[in-house]
Amino acid sequence: MAINDGGGRCVSADIAAGIPPAAALFHSLADETRLRIVQRLARGEARVVDLTAELGLAQSTVSKHLACLRDCHLIDYRAEGRQSFYSLTRPELMDLLASAEQLLAATGHEVALRPAPGQAEEAVS
Repeated sequence: MAINDGGGRCVSADIAAGIPPAAALFHSLADETRLRIVQRLARGEARVVDLTAELGLAQSTVSKHLACLRDCHLIDYRAEGRQSFYSLTRPELMDLLASAEQLLAATGHEVALRPAPGQAEEAVS
């Protein structure tokens, strides 16, 4: 899947196209692959190779989605040698996911969008 296939544009591209920032943010999180990446990074930082193995996705797909999430400032990376370690940058994102879990549960659709207590490897930076 390409990021710009109409169903998965990045937040900044949506905003540039005239979509309000709030709608652009939710549009960004509506993509299943990006949501899975956010869920994984909620447990702690990860490299592209870790994400491809854990999510069963191609490296190019993961890299494109990481670039999109970086573009909207939800994630960032730190370089260590030739490796890049990605992590969440906004702890408020966990609050948003918690609220989404509660809302979905109230409408009869229980989901887990955040790591279970004790499952987080490290705090969101």
